[in-house]
This record gives sequence, structure tokens and C-alpha cells, in this order.
Amino acid sequence: MRHPGGSHGDWGKIDSMTEAPRNAEENQEPTRPETRRAGTVVVVGPDGRPLGTMDADAEQEADAEDPARLVEQPAKVMRIGSMIKQLLEEVRSAPLDEASRHRLREIHQRSISELEEGLGPELREELKRISLPFDEHATPSEAELRVAQAQLVGWLEGLFHGIQAALVAQQMAARLQLEQMRSGRPALPVGPGMVPGAPGQSGQAGPGGHGDTRTGQYL
Repeated sequence: MRHPGGSHGDWGKIDSMTEAPRNAEENQEPTRPETRRAGTVVVVGPDGRPLGTMDADAEQEADAEDPARLVEQPAKVMRIGSMIKQLLEEVRSAPLDEASRHRLREIHQRSISELEEGLGPELREELKRISLPFDEHATPSEAELRVAQAQLVGWLEGLFHGIQAALVAQQMAARLQLEQMRSGRPALPVGPGMVPGAPGQSGQAGPGGHGDTRTGQYL
């Protein structure tokens, strides 16, 4: 018959035996060098093999300039933009009486409110800053209405052109990064709105061998 006190000693031996292999496994685990730096994402192909790396910080900056984030309801913004442009043509082509000018002021203010609902936070704040309110106690003149409508139409046209340029830049950047990863080269980080490999990028050599300091397309 074993002494009861020996039981505690046996458990102590078991604990020490289980701790020893655990420590041995930790000591035997090879210390592999960290090949991926912070902010780098490894892109894996369909076969499970890594195709290359991409800079996550650059991707986050590009997402900040993503047209889908800047314009939440593009169809609505385009409809209102077309309506405002047509109203500007009407103001230019025909004289307006006081009732028409009063109504056009209400349409203008309501159009801005509807546009704000279809825009992202950044563009919404920008539109608020540039949209000057009319005098509430007086009916605006035709000249005031033309200036306000022309300003809004110009801002919307610049927005549409910027979105188109950003979409083209994203497509070219994605295509170039995919080609670089397929060829086994690391994908170059691409800034927001920049077209990789296109002339005019900062730090790239031009035809004469000198770096070109011009910037790329931006929104």
C-alpha cells in the first residue's frame, strides 16, 4: 500500500515531466525570420502559391479616394445634375418673371439637399462650403440664379470627370499589379488616383532620363 503523501510527490513529478517536453518544444521551434513587414499583404493564387506582395497602407489610401465611397448614390447624383444643367439652359434662354425666379430658387435649394444625400461625407461637406444661400427676404435676380446654377453645374461636371479619371486609374493600377505578381516581381505600391507606369509620375524617369516631378491624376 502506497503512502498517501507519495501521491502529491507523484503529481509533482508528472507536472515537471509535462512541463519539460513543453519547454523543449518551445526551444526546438525554429525561429523563422519575419519576411512580411507591417502593412504588407501576401497575395495567394488559386493553387495556394504566393504571387506577390501588396502594400496595405497604399490600398487603404486608395480606398479613401474610391469613387464608390465618395458618391454613395451615383445614379441619383447624375439625374439631379442633368436636371440642374437643363434649368441653367432655361435661365439663359428665356427671361423669368418674379414667380419663376422664386420657384427656381426653391428648386435650386432642394436640388442641393438631394445631392447631399447621394454624396459621401467628404463631398457633402465640400458642397455645403461652396453653396451660398440666397437672401430669404428677397427674390433672387436672373443674374444671381445664373451664377448659382452655373457654379453647381461646373462643380458636378468636375466631379464626374474626376470619377472617370479615378476609375481608369484604378483599372490600370490593378492590371499592372496583377502583371507584376504573375511575373514574380513584388507589386509596386500605388497611391490614390495614381496611374502606375504612366508618364508624369513623381520619381519616374522621363524620356531624357530625369525624374519627372509632375503629379498623376487625382479626384
